[in-house]
Amino acid sequence: MKPLILLVSCLLPTVILSQNFDDVIIKTTKVTDHIYMLEGSGGNIGVSIGADGALMIDSQYAPLSDRIKNAIAELTEQPIQMLVNTHWHGDHVGGNENFARLGAMIFAHDNVKERMSKTQLMRFFTKEIPPAPEIARPVVTFSDKMSIKCHGEYLLMIHVDSAHTDGDALVYFPESDVLHMGDTYFNGRYPFIDLSSGGSIDGVIAAAEKAIFLTGENTKIIPGHGALSNKEELIQ
Repeated sequence: MKPLILLVSCLLPTVILSQNFDDVIIKTTKVTDHIYMLEGSGGNIGVSIGADGALMIDSQYAPLSDRIKNAIAELTEQPIQMLVNTHWHGDHVGGNENFARLGAMIFAHDNVKERMSKTQLMRFFTKEIPPAPEIARPVVTFSDKMSIKCHGEYLLMIHVDSAHTDGDALVYFPESDVLHMGDTYFNGRYPFIDLSSGGSIDGVIAAAEKAIFLTGENTKIIPGHGALSNKEELIQ
């Protein structure tokens, strides 16, 4: 894993709230026969497709929701039933309201709901983030870990404390051997640690160690930002 420093200049495009999304294209990468990664602007989205519906991991920004929905519609005609948030930042939860209105049930760590329910200050960027609408907040939360049956296999949501934020979750499909790490892993970039949201260097290291423990040589890793990855790249 690259040296851990609080370097954020390369992350500015994913944090500034007044972005222009006109030219954003949603790119779809096949991870397994039923799991995909979507890239656009903001955090990478994971999508699991089943016979009865789709599950999303993170939702990027609200202005991109129609494009994301259309990209998923090219993979399945089934509805988006569940949405898991890896943490509370706007480039990962900005589309929550739109997908909740389509019927998706939102899952996340307790601290994600807590932070989305109150005004937050990202001190480094001097950005005050207002509370999210109630419909955009997680409906089902967990304190340590949660397991749900998803399209014939179990999905594990594992809290990693005080890493990128205080509400980060690793999302793992053991049978498919796919791990979504949210912003505890920036592939090809230095990590961004949001101290104002309870993040810490020690927590990011612990999250990486947890991911290394969970994964094997053939595990596909979806990072919060950057290209599809694997255990070898995570360790570097």
